[in-house]
Amino acid sequence: MKKIIETIKNIWRIEDLRTRILITIGFVAIYRFGSFVVLPGIDPAGLQNLENQTSEGLMSLLNMFSGGAFSNASVFALGIMPYISASIVIQLLAVAVPYFQKMQREGESGRRKINQYTRWLTVFILLFQAPTYMINLHAQTQGTGAFMVGNGFWFMLSSTIILAAGSMFILWLGERITDKGIGNGVSMIIMIGIIARMPSALGEEFLSAWTSAEGGGLVKFLFEIIALLFVMALAIILVKAVRKVPVQYAKRIEGGHQIGGARQYIPVKLFAANVMPIIFAQAIMFIPLTLAQMSGSHSWAMSQFLDHTSVLYNVVFVILIIAFTYFYTAITLNPVQMAEDMKRNNGFIPGVKPGKDTADYLDNVMTHITLPGSLFIALIAILPAFAGIIGIKQGFAQFFGGTSLLILVGVVLDTLQQIESHLLVRHYDGLLNAGHVRNRA
Repeated sequence: MKKIIETIKNIWRIEDLRTRILITIGFVAIYRFGSFVVLPGIDPAGLQNLENQTSEGLMSLLNMFSGGAFSNASVFALGIMPYISASIVIQLLAVAVPYFQKMQREGESGRRKINQYTRWLTVFILLFQAPTYMINLHAQTQGTGAFMVGNGFWFMLSSTIILAAGSMFILWLGERITDKGIGNGVSMIIMIGIIARMPSALGEEFLSAWTSAEGGGLVKFLFEIIALLFVMALAIILVKAVRKVPVQYAKRIEGGHQIGGARQYIPVKLFAANVMPIIFAQAIMFIPLTLAQMSGSHSWAMSQFLDHTSVLYNVVFVILIIAFTYFYTAITLNPVQMAEDMKRNNGFIPGVKPGKDTADYLDNVMTHITLPGSLFIALIAILPAFAGIIGIKQGFAQFFGGTSLLILVGVVLDTLQQIESHLLVRHYDGLLNAGHVRNRA
């Protein structure tokens, strides 16, 4: 406890770090305040049916990612997910379209252009999703008087503009957190939305256990908490997992071909894509939800996709996670570029020829270590389905795995590492064990 207090004091002594943390808290407070600002012309008292709709199925996930703004009919109701969807499309284009491939190779200027295209695509998606949200809102609140000014064209138009502007404002907040605050802004906003739903989900599960007519409800609740802590520990191991390429990497001695210096290895993460594949897969799984809202379809296949505990939903979810893992790893870790950089710096892998052979070898190694990583994260992603099957309420079951848990753990660890780097630069002990090791070294 004394060590924790001393670390907090050290954080407060560093003016730049203190300012960044306070800015982050301020922007997060603005985001949470906006989540409760109801759309003009909507009566919050008539939203009970919408809250019931978002208590289960994919709607509950969408509501969780928005921090409850979806069920509140808030100006931030659409959240950050349209931006995530736009990012998926742009990254797919960067693989398939030469124009976007060229922009990726242009460095900082290309990155700015890609970000601009992503924002414009986000606006386009919002102009499609906002009317869909309003149609669903009207269907869920019919007869309740929630639409105080009617449901005319001008009201729909103004609400669409407000919803689109709200999501773009959230994106702006995320970018400001990244630039002026601490951590990745977009990930931080998603994490805050998830954390905001945790107390109510925990309270509902406890109340259900307390009032259980079968008896032993509190014992079951205790085992659920223990299981949650175990799964969190498993997720931490996954996010921090790093595996080295099992081949020595070294530099040639000037004028010779001997391996000089101490042994070195090329560090490659067991799961280099982190939580991005599961976010991408979850965004794709929202498509059936949107189609169902628009068409009013209640077919068997559609109902299976809308039920997160169904076999069909989870099989497709796992396949998408594995596919996106390979895709994201391929676009973030380029074996050809790694081989060229190694050759340029007089590096080599013993027993492997420089150039194409080295690139092929690195590609083969990454392919082999990506598979177990993708299977591991896919297993964690579908754990909420198993939790729901054994009787845990869906709101609380979402924290037993899936996107929510991995984002929560990943963002927290990333933020702590950034804080730790500020501390270590100024010769203070860090927050993590790894920081103490580096400091002693």
